[in-house]
Parts: sequence; structure tokens; C-alpha cells
Amino acid sequence: MAVCSSVVKTVVPDYSNGDCVKLCSEHYWPPKDENNQVYRHLPPTTDTVLTKPFPIRGERLNYVNTPHVIAMVGLPARGKTYISKKLSRYLNWIGINTKVFNLGEYRRHATTAYKCHEFFRPDNVEAMAIRTQCAIDALDDVCTWLDNGGEVAVFDATNSTIERRQLILEIVVKKRGFKLFFVESVCDDPKIIEQNIMEVKINSPDYQSMGADVALRDFLQRIEHYQERYEPLDEVTESELSFMKIFNTGEKVLVRKHEGHIQARIVYYLMNIHIIPRTIYLTRHGESEWNKEGKIGGDSQLSPNGVKYAIALANYINEQNIKNLRVWTSWHYRTIQTASGVQAPQERWKSLNEIDAGVCDGKTYAMIKREYPEQFAARDKDKFAYRYPRGESYEDLVARLEPVIMELERQGNVLVVSHQAVFRCLLAYFLDKNSEELPYLEVPLHSLIKLTPVAYGCKMEQINFPIEAVNTHRPKPQNLLKNQRHKVIICKEPGFLEDRFRDDVKDDIGAGDSTNGKKTNNGDATLPT
Repeated sequence: MAVCSSVVKTVVPDYSNGDCVKLCSEHYWPPKDENNQVYRHLPPTTDTVLTKPFPIRGERLNYVNTPHVIAMVGLPARGKTYISKKLSRYLNWIGINTKVFNLGEYRRHATTAYKCHEFFRPDNVEAMAIRTQCAIDALDDVCTWLDNGGEVAVFDATNSTIERRQLILEIVVKKRGFKLFFVESVCDDPKIIEQNIMEVKINSPDYQSMGADVALRDFLQRIEHYQERYEPLDEVTESELSFMKIFNTGEKVLVRKHEGHIQARIVYYLMNIHIIPRTIYLTRHGESEWNKEGKIGGDSQLSPNGVKYAIALANYINEQNIKNLRVWTSWHYRTIQTASGVQAPQERWKSLNEIDAGVCDGKTYAMIKREYPEQFAARDKDKFAYRYPRGESYEDLVARLEPVIMELERQGNVLVVSHQAVFRCLLAYFLDKNSEELPYLEVPLHSLIKLTPVAYGCKMEQINFPIEAVNTHRPKPQNLLKNQRHKVIICKEPGFLEDRFRDDVKDDIGAGDSTNGKKTNNGDATLPT
């Protein structure tokens, strides 16, 4: 089976010891210019008011007037399922309800057990009838799902003949009135085909009982059967169809008659993805002075422990010798300061700035609860959609980060230094998390997240640095939990504030006590943020 997502946890050496803290000979902390002045590396217009989307509360950012069916086309092992899953992940992330319908799953359910490639012979009349019925059943499910609130259905199948595509057109457009867009993946690069077969196909459920060599020979013969009847999309013979053709995973793209903003978004997204091996590194800035004070937002500098993390991070990244690495930071000083020792080209992205807390910027959670109790409780009830007064919501932040995702999909190796809310949004995209999970994803301070794209998902590795930092994570409010004797043991209603965030009890708690949000990051990857 293909890997969807996994987490590997690693411990790095303790760079916080003064004896081993060193940057390269021409870089010392903090970085200074020829006049011995500390670099700030700030953008020229940091006082500019942040621009951000401000839709009317409750208005859909990506409203779908007419449900869409995206039908894949192409021979086996051309990346159709890869494109389907990736597209579904992207559309769901931007708020469009999307689901993939894989025809292979319908066929496996109908035939119970796969025997060999003979099932796919064009002259196998009995098998062809089964395959056609499976396609009709799958399309019926597609239409039923769209009738019940679905917005975009991705029909993941070969759909490799004009006859099959006309069947889809008849059911989806002429009978149901939905919009239809075909995406054909054309690949004649033997390296890409071989990689796809070895990584995915021979591990499919069809070949669980076969050895790798037998499975490979059988699958190659299956491809030959499809090639006998394969009819690529053609703008002359199928002039009524809207479609795009992707050649060799993005070398060339052809688009014909795409309609509306949904199809335009799909085309733009699929033009940006690639399969070149690369790694994306994500890390929050080092602990800031405002983190220590429990304040949100702002543009404060790093604390002494934050400076230690910046040095440790630079040492670690520089020692990896990552090829063609680029570094992206937000415009906030704490991220620029954190990344300044990394020896790689750097870019400042305004889109990577922390979520705008509006009137709550610079306040502690205790202050917000005291001054805006109704707002504080409202945010706990629907954290994704809640917008700070004169500020942003997580939904707004996702819209702001869409260009970042597009560029990350185009890039090679990148280190992104940004903020907690920003990384929650980015991780939700890469790890396929929904809008309820997104605002509560834990992104620890003084930890480096390493994302490596794999077959149908992303492998995640969390690298923790043993440098103390405050705990800025507020968990999701829970309902009343009861033990076996029905006694209430915990209560976290919306608006509940843990003791470590309350200023009326903070003075009574020791500085190193975890209830005050302080944790010594000793390399244990389960340590919360």
C-alpha cells in the first residue's frame, strides 16, 4: 500500500552548550555588518498595513455554484491516482468539498480476487461487462454524493477510450447537469513509469499474494492490454469536451475549453506540481520575549533561549549541506533573527506573517478572556471560522497562504521559518487534515519539521532541539469526561482557560513548572508545544 503520511521522530545533538555553539568562521551571533552593526534584515515597508481577505462573515471564499466531476484519463502507472489524491487534498484545503472515487476499488469489490492480467484483455467479454458495470456504479455514487452536498468529485480511472468518455458525458452532463472536466496524464518517460510501478503498483491489493517479479511482469502485460485500445483525448474528435493534458508530470501542459473559476483553479494548481524529490523544512521562530510574557502577535525579539535555538538551528542546517536550499521567513523580526545564521539565499514573505489578532494583538489570553469574554468563548466554539475583531480567522489565513502553497509545490528544498498558526495551515495541507483539526495541530517551539513527499502523501519527521521554551499551545476544549463511576474528572468548556495562562495564579507557580507553560525540550518528540 502507498504511504499516506507517517511520523518519524529524531533527536538532535545538544547545540545549546557554549562549547559546541559555533557558526562558520565568517558568521558569528548576532550577525553584523562591516560597521559592527547588527543586521535586522527587515523589509523596507514593515509599517505597511497588512493586506488580507475580508469576506463578509460566513461568506464562502470558494463557492461552487454547479457541482463538478473531474475525470482522469490515461494508461496505468501514469500518475492518475497521485494527481487525484493531490488535487482532492488541495481543494478540500481551500474549502471545496471534494472526494475521490477510485474505479479500481469498485472492480476489486466486484471480482473479489484478482487472478492475472487476462482480466484486462480487450476481447475478454465477461470481464469487460463487469468493468463497464463497475464504472456505471461508481458514476452513480459520484452523482449521489454530489446531490447530497458534494462539490467536486474526482473519478479516478483510466477512461482510456472515446466510448467510455462518452458514457461519462452522458451520465454526468446530459442526464445530471453537472460540469465535467477531463485531466489526462500522458507519460512516455520510462524512468517516471518505472518509478511509479515500483513505488505503487506492485504494492497494490491486486498483487498482495504475488512476488515482486511476478507482479511486475503481470502489470506490464496489463498496460499492454490497455494500449491496444487507448485513445488519447483529441480536440477534433471530442470537440465538446473540456480537458487538460499533462505531459511527463508537468513538462508540458495543454488546456482546452476550461470553464469557470473552479476549473481555472484546478488547471493552475496542476500546472505547478512536480515529482522531483525534495524536502520541505518547517520551524517556528525561536522563543520570543512576548512568548515568555504570554502575549500573542507583535514583533518582539528573541529571548535568550530563542537565540540559543537560532544558533543551534543554523549549525544543524549548515551541517546538512542541503543542495540548492532556499530560506523563507515572514516579515517579523523574530523569524528573520532565527534564520539569519543559515547559509542559504533568503526571501521574506509577507504572506508568512502570523495570523492577525486584531484588537487582541499584544494581549495575553488572560487579558483577552477578561476584556472580551464573549469573543474568547466564541473562538473556542469555532476556531477555524472565528475572526479576531479587526483581524483574521484561520479561514482567512488559508486564503492568504495559497500562493505560498503554490510556490512550495514548484520549489526544491526549502526551509520555512514562520509562526504557529501559519504552520498549522501548511501542515493541514501536507498531511490532509480537515478544518476542525487544523487550528489545534501542535507545532512545538524549538523543533524542526521535515516533510518529504512520497507516493500518495507526505512523510513527516520531527526533530526536537533540547532547548527550553514556553508552551504556547491551547488544546481543543473538551466535553465533560467521566470515569467508570460517572464522576466528572475534567471540564473544558468553550472559554475555559488553563491555569498556566491565567495571570491570577501565575505568580504562585514555579518558573520551571510545566503548568506555567515552561518545558525543557529534552528531545522527546511527544513533548507538546
